[in-house]
Amino acid sequence: MKRSKYTRPDRVAQQGEGEEGKPRPKTSAMIASIAGEGQRTKPAPFGNALAELAEKRPDIVGMTADLAKYTDLHIFARQHPDRFYQMGMAEQLLLAAAAGMAHEGFIPFATTYAVFATRRAYDFMHQAISEEGLPVKICVALPGLTTGYGPSHQAAEDLALMRAMPGMTVVDPCDALEIEQALPQIAAHDGPVYMRLLRGQVPLVLDEYDYKFELGKAKLLRDGADVLIVSTGLLTMRALEAVSLLESNRIDAAVLHVPTIKPLDEQTILAEAARNGRMVVVAENHSTIGGLGEAVAGLLLRSGVTPKFRQIALPDEYLDAGALPTLHERYGISAEAVARSIMSWLEHDGRLAPRGAAV
Repeated sequence: MKRSKYTRPDRVAQQGEGEEGKPRPKTSAMIASIAGEGQRTKPAPFGNALAELAEKRPDIVGMTADLAKYTDLHIFARQHPDRFYQMGMAEQLLLAAAAGMAHEGFIPFATTYAVFATRRAYDFMHQAISEEGLPVKICVALPGLTTGYGPSHQAAEDLALMRAMPGMTVVDPCDALEIEQALPQIAAHDGPVYMRLLRGQVPLVLDEYDYKFELGKAKLLRDGADVLIVSTGLLTMRALEAVSLLESNRIDAAVLHVPTIKPLDEQTILAEAARNGRMVVVAENHSTIGGLGEAVAGLLLRSGVTPKFRQIALPDEYLDAGALPTLHERYGISAEAVARSIMSWLEHDGRLAPRGAAV
């Protein structure tokens, strides 16, 4: 793989470039599906679900800034060409036009990459959409570390920016099922919504837990006596994968999925965090600053609930370019890395005897 300008020379070997005996990651690994080998997936859940919803909701329109194919909105465009608007490479125009459509009674679903919506068009979102309380649904691909193309495309700080915007509802779905279930509810929500997307072949996970999405609600997917993992989006998927690794080391982990970052389901989070002295670990595909971790930490402190607290999140730095599996392991958000972190914290606090187990 060609070295990115964002990759320090001391890390080239870690990516496999020129390292004898190890395969070089292909360029496709920078944009590959986050699905693991053999994992069940559904194709383009956002595009298919939105096209289906539009059959029942004639007020829905689809808009994008030259990224229909790469946000799965091309499926909507194919089925509803008279309700699809291609705005070109102009994210500020996209959101301003979406505000205008909402003023006229439509429900615009505006898609682009997370970095472009939050960095290039934040003021337009703030003034034209959120301050007006308009029902524009901003649906963004490549959230957090879901691309290997370096800082220009990695939206590691988008949740912090959107949480700080008054009136904005913020959603981070875990899998294909949740994206499908969330769309009718965010369409019905009377106000703006920022929703992260997974695109292409999206893993299917939550159907195994009899899951039903409710806007503004957290759901306990599994209980456990030793540690409570409070997670959202991709990291709920990874937390569930880490559970089996922890079980092999006799660690009983609970997973509380929090798909709605704002407004936060404070009641459920407090109830679970206050139970039986468990360590609370917040896991998210986002910077340690300003995301779910700090939202939960602030809630716990304000409420006088003080369990042992740890964060699994992306570091406060510009991230490297490279193959996604390599980067997820490097920055601690792979299932194996999640399990290792939790085990080390439990050992440090004397809740787990050192076993020397490999994960």
